[in-house]
Amino acid sequence: MKKATLNISGMSCGHCTAAVQKALSSIDGVEVEGVRVGEATISYDPTAVSDKQIADAIAEQGFAVVGA
Repeated sequence: MKKATLNISGMSCGHCTAAVQKALSSIDGVEVEGVRVGEATISYDPTAVSDKQIADAIAEQGFAVVGA
């Protein structure tokens, strides 16, 4: 497992963190360690899921991974 802290733009409230938490939790191979406004910490299996898949799941909720 690889650990990553994602900087996420566009988040401003608890609803935002819940949406990101749900999106990340739905991806096979990703374990969410924590989500707060502007940031998510995850562990993931890079052989099962790509950085792009993770960023796309967040983008589908209306947010963007910064620096990805």
